[in-house]
Amino acid sequence: MRISERERAYVAEVLDTEFRSSAGSRMTQRLEQKFAEMFNVRFAISHVNGTATLHSALAAAGVGPGDEVIVPPLTMSSTSFAVMHCGAVPVFADVDPCTFNLDPGKIESCISARTKAIMPVALFGLSPDMDPILAIAARHNLPVIEDDAQCVLGYYKGRIVGSMGALSSFSFQSSKHLTSGEGGMVLTNDEGAAEAVRRFNSLGYGAVGAAAGKGKISRDTIQDPVYERHVSVGFNYRMSELCAAVALGQLERMRELVDWRIACAAEYAQAIAGCDWLSPQVAPPGYVHSYWTYAVKLDPSVDFDWYDFRAKYRELGGDGIYAAWQLSYLEPAFRNKDLWRMQGLASRPADSVVQKCDRGLCPVAESVQPLLLQFKTNYTDMGKARHQGEVLASAIDFFNRSGSGKSVAPRN
Repeated sequence: MRISERERAYVAEVLDTEFRSSAGSRMTQRLEQKFAEMFNVRFAISHVNGTATLHSALAAAGVGPGDEVIVPPLTMSSTSFAVMHCGAVPVFADVDPCTFNLDPGKIESCISARTKAIMPVALFGLSPDMDPILAIAARHNLPVIEDDAQCVLGYYKGRIVGSMGALSSFSFQSSKHLTSGEGGMVLTNDEGAAEAVRRFNSLGYGAVGAAAGKGKISRDTIQDPVYERHVSVGFNYRMSELCAAVALGQLERMRELVDWRIACAAEYAQAIAGCDWLSPQVAPPGYVHSYWTYAVKLDPSVDFDWYDFRAKYRELGGDGIYAAWQLSYLEPAFRNKDLWRMQGLASRPADSVVQKCDRGLCPVAESVQPLLLQFKTNYTDMGKARHQGEVLASAIDFFNRSGSGKSVAPRN
């Protein structure tokens, strides 16, 4: 079960407090302390969702109106929206054709005098190539903010994903490895950044701090008639105690929950073995994939399309196949628009990066996105996972027998 008796017991603890203010934020404090320990960082600050986490992290990094942040276009558009929430402009760098992640070789051409941060995404559960990204960032004195919404217990050359950037962001949305329905976490080793994140997500309260559980002010303080609460403008992005209770239970089962996903991915990997027209996302040596989903790319030379394959997969008993998101700059909110004008500027600054939100901006991402198929990995019943793998193998065999697929090696 994705939700166990452990999570239910923690929720009951919160309900037993009847939400008395004297109970404080005990559950969020426990969650934050444990999260920081398990990801080997000093500070963890809980949030209401995984878009708020990005907004807070960017703000803590000093991103504001008129700045630029380098992002990949192939991901959920919340990454770019968070940049725009800061009044800044996302600048899109192309992706690697095999890992589907931000291509380090495409970053430096996107850097301008206005660049304030680089925000790579650990897509589908796979770390980006962090060493060259961090090296580029260091050369240009830029913070790296990891968007790790889809990656829990992923590793890059022995380092856990979430521990390498200046700040990192996790999501507990319902589809993620760890879920509390909604929620998120920002991690950092920098006490100043942690305090800035805490204040940003807690209405700018002066009494909050970097340490776990310091997201609320005390009753004695708030009752003082001369107390000046707000030292800065902030948002109410704090996680509720109920969500924290569920997230804590999930965190304590993290290894179990991630291992289920990895086992599901293994079933799909076995199904596509020998098929030369479905290519899985490549995890290079030294990477550990955590498989938020199992993503494969359809060879464009086959004489059937994405929709044909999904239809056959579902007909044979598959749960369905998810596409990759439309590229952020091709979404209607961005397409054919000047992002600087969207942020209220009459004209693009001369020292900014010139990009047009239209086809041709990131050719690799544009070629990859329509061909990606994502298979679900959140089965806790391995019998169901095995069945989905068998269905995938049957769908592949169907297209091979019909002559629609390319030649494949014989199955054992």
